[in-house]
Amino acid sequence: MTSRKFCYACDLIDNPKLIEEYKYYHSKENVWPEITKSIKDAGIIDMEIYILANRLFMIMEVDENYTPERKQMMDAANPKVQEWEKLMWQFQQAPPGAKEGEKWIEMEQIYKLP
Repeated sequence: MTSRKFCYACDLIDNPKLIEEYKYYHSKENVWPEITKSIKDAGIIDMEIYILANRLFMIMEVDENYTPERKQMMDAANPKVQEWEKLMWQFQQAPPGAKEGEKWIEMEQIYKLP
């Protein structure tokens, strides 16, 4: 099985209280199990999110079945994911260059260790 990586950036509202609450929702004990299941069902093998101030960076390792379009369609059809996304919009804001309604923007790889 061949895996690929996708990297995304998103910004949080620059408010320490909101950032701490966002971290709370993403702690191992508090992430909704339906969200974890939807991530895995979409072909995402591994996902990590890092934070620096109010900037988020996500690395996803995916299998051959994953496409961003398929994941988007699956999310749109899942009421629990829609509930989660609505909740997360309280904390997240679109980074510079985002289109209307976008919050996680795919990053361009500019270097890889040879």
